[in-house]
Amino acid sequence: MSFQSFGLANSLLASLERLNFKKPTPVQEEAIPVVLAGNDVLISSQTGTGKTGVFSIPIISKLLEDRRNLSLIITPTRELATQIFKTFESFLGKKSPLNTALLIGGDSISKQLQQLKKKPHIIVGTPGRINDHLQRRSLKLNATKFLVLDETDRMLDMGFSIQIDDIVKHIPSDRQTLLLSATIPKNIITLSKKYMRDPKRIAIGSTYNPVEKIKQEVIRIKDDAKYSELVEQLSKRKGSVVIFVKTKFGTERMAKKLRLGRHKADAIHGDLRHNRREKVMDAFRNKKYRILVATDVASRGLDIPHIQHVINYDMPQCPEDYIHRIGRTARAGQDGESLSFVSPADKKKWDAIHYLMHPNEKKETSTPQRKKGHFTGKRNKRSFRNNRNKTI
Repeated sequence: MSFQSFGLANSLLASLERLNFKKPTPVQEEAIPVVLAGNDVLISSQTGTGKTGVFSIPIISKLLEDRRNLSLIITPTRELATQIFKTFESFLGKKSPLNTALLIGGDSISKQLQQLKKKPHIIVGTPGRINDHLQRRSLKLNATKFLVLDETDRMLDMGFSIQIDDIVKHIPSDRQTLLLSATIPKNIITLSKKYMRDPKRIAIGSTYNPVEKIKQEVIRIKDDAKYSELVEQLSKRKGSVVIFVKTKFGTERMAKKLRLGRHKADAIHGDLRHNRREKVMDAFRNKKYRILVATDVASRGLDIPHIQHVINYDMPQCPEDYIHRIGRTARAGQDGESLSFVSPADKKKWDAIHYLMHPNEKKETSTPQRKKGHFTGKRNKRSFRNNRNKTI
C-alpha cells in the first residue's frame, strides 16, 4: 500500500514525496483510512511506529478540503508539542494555505497571540497554555472539527484530566476525536467513553514491549562503579547516545563531567527555559554533539532518527517509562541498542519492568541464581534481543 491509495490531497502527496515518505507504517496503513472515513479512533501502538502521521496526514487532507474547520492537538509536554508542530509544518510546506499555532508554556505569549490572530487551522499545544488562552479569550474553539489527545496516558499520569475537561467544554460535540496512547489502562477506556462516539479501536503490536529492532542489554552494577562503566561503554559505541538520569541536577552534573572528559555532551530537563531547550534539541538533532543527558522529560516526543543508543544510567521510577525511554532509538524501522545499569537497590524496579512486559510469567520470589545463558561476563552482564529469550 502507498500513500497515493488513501486519496489524499495532491499538495500533501507532493510533500510526502519531498520528505521521502514512500510507504505508510503498519499503524498508518490501518488507521489513516479509518480516520479519513470520519470515525472516532482509539489508537495504541509501540513508540517509534509513526503515530504522529496517523492523525497529521488525514487532518491536513481534510482541512485542505474545507478550510473553515479547526483541528486541536493536545499533548502532555512542550517537547512533544514542538515535535508534532514541526511535523505539521514540514507536511504543509512553505506555501500552504493552512495556518498553524503552537501554544506551549515557556514560550512567548505575544508570539502566540500573533499566531492566533491569523486564525490558525491547526493548533498544537499543552493543556496549561491552551487553558490560559481560553481564559484570556484569545482562543476560540467553536470551529473545532478535529480533536487529538496524544500520549493520553501520560497526560493523565501528569494530572491534566481536569484541564482537558475544561478545554473540551469549549469544543463542539459534533467533532471527530482521536485518542492516542501507548497503553490502554482502565482510565483511558473511561476517558474514551466520555469524549468519543462509538470509537474504532486500533492496536498495533504489544504496547508493553519495545519495538523488535532494539537490542537490549543489562549490567548489574554497584552505584560507585557506574560512571567508569559508562565511560567504557561510550568508548565502545558509535553514534548518538541519550543517557537518562534521575534528577534535573544530575543531568547538568553528568553533562559537565562528560565534557571535562572530552565528550561532546549537553543536558535537557524541565527547568530549562523553552528557548534554551530548543537550542539544545536543535544542536543534538544537527549532530553538533553526540550525547544528550536527560530526565524523563525527553522520554516522550523525542523523535530523532539518528539516536543509536539509549543508556539508563538511573532506572525509571515508573515501569512504563522504561518502554518510552528505550523507544527513543530504533525509530522508523531502524536498529538501535539500549543499556540499563541495575544496582542492587534497583531490583524491585527492574522486576516491575520485567513483569510489565511478561505478565504471564511466574513471579520469582528470590534473586535469580547465576546460570549458564542467564548472566554472562565479569560485570554480571546480560544481553537479549527482541525479548525472544525472555531474559528481561
